[in-house]
Amino acid sequence: MVSAIPSWSDSAQYAKLSKRTSPGDVTTAMSSSEPGLHEFAALISPAASNSIEAMAQRAQQITGHHFGKTISLYVPLYISNHCPGGCSYCGFASDRELPRRKLGEQELDAELATLKNAGFEDVLLLTGERTEEADFDYLHAAVSRAAKVFHSITVESFSMTVDEYRNLADVGCTGITLYQETYDPELYRELHRWGPKQDFSSRLEAPARALAAGLRTVGMGVLLGLADPVRDSISLFQHVEGLRRQYWQAGVTISFPRICSQLGGYAPAQEVDDRSLAQLIFAFRICLKDVPLVLSTRERPGFRDGMAGLGITRMSVASRTTVGGYHTKRKEDSGQFKINDERDVEAFCETLRKKGLEPVFKNWDAVFHDAEVLT
Repeated sequence: MVSAIPSWSDSAQYAKLSKRTSPGDVTTAMSSSEPGLHEFAALISPAASNSIEAMAQRAQQITGHHFGKTISLYVPLYISNHCPGGCSYCGFASDRELPRRKLGEQELDAELATLKNAGFEDVLLLTGERTEEADFDYLHAAVSRAAKVFHSITVESFSMTVDEYRNLADVGCTGITLYQETYDPELYRELHRWGPKQDFSSRLEAPARALAAGLRTVGMGVLLGLADPVRDSISLFQHVEGLRRQYWQAGVTISFPRICSQLGGYAPAQEVDDRSLAQLIFAFRICLKDVPLVLSTRERPGFRDGMAGLGITRMSVASRTTVGGYHTKRKEDSGQFKINDERDVEAFCETLRKKGLEPVFKNWDAVFHDAEVLT
């Protein structure tokens, strides 16, 4: 059932290949009609950093061909910050001193109504790891309520069993987002000090369980800054390709979260600057032509504006990382991480339109799925 799992030791071999890449290899990789892991390793190499403008042009051409001049928008809604986990890099870790809360039914309905009135049709529900306060039943009920309001409901939460993912799909969940954080198993154990997320293999295999259960999309990514970004990106590429081969009828998206300021003060061990992140995004776009690439409000406005349409096709907007915060407009200093793009929906959409890009709020794939069910 489980798709091909990337090997951390294999990533070392491709990382060596990346370091040996020549400028000619980069040119060949960019023009390949069927780019794969070798080409990807070349495009994230030091040699490719001198060709970043050419990579940007190629990425923009591919993006326009496969996605047109549109940017799909979604909004994250934290429904609980209860968490038993000890993730070193997370503002919600159980040893952080912050008010713990979850949305009750009336609060959730108010948040959903506020987001609906703002024009959103694509909502990501987030929780911490599984707790008594916010367990599977709580998440299941929240998805069921949200699915009555929105066309697309995805969740970013704890890893689950196939049956649990199937139950979420049955009440309207269309997909999950689940970052491996890092594919380095030793570092993973060090960073996850306690809690259920310590289980590296369970986390690694969760996207395959979700797709096997019938969910339509899975969002992948690594938390850039934790480990060697080259090796982590190579492993991520392998993981995505394995899932796409086994679950060809489903969809995969890739996100590029970098560590932001958060309660606990974890500092990145491997700094990933803007130029390196842009190169990484271009490499994924050139090698995975039809995969939606996602950029969140972790990033500053100028960088987000520049990357829209240059590989990036899906973005969050007007985000809050506190529990709720849309209906009540609560702005506590206890979010999971610091938001760097605080523009409201109107301002962000106006920026996109000035770039010749059209913001899209509705997930049409979810609408087609509803029609299939009805027929």
